[in-house]
Amino acid sequence: MIVISGTITLDPAKADAAHEAIVTLVAATRAEPGNITYEYTRDHADAGYWRVFEEWADQAAVDAHMGAPHMAEFMGAMGGFGIAGVDISTYAVDTKTKFM
Repeated sequence: MIVISGTITLDPAKADAAHEAIVTLVAATRAEPGNITYEYTRDHADAGYWRVFEEWADQAAVDAHMGAPHMAEFMGAMGGFGIAGVDISTYAVDTKTKFM
């Protein structure tokens, strides 16, 4: 399994426009083969701070996602959101254990 986790910081004044684009991206991505979890969550105290969390069956699924038309559309829209920072990491995970 591949886990992708991190943060995106953008202009808080553009957070509502980003939210609209993210809702569209998330809906399309969750329907992709190999997607397990796909979340973008906005910080409650800072509208410009978003946490990203994704789980994928394998690297091939991630690669297909990165080449998907809805991802290209989202990446193009990102330029209008005043991106101030991106800190996203990818992890190869051998096992997943439920905590509770």
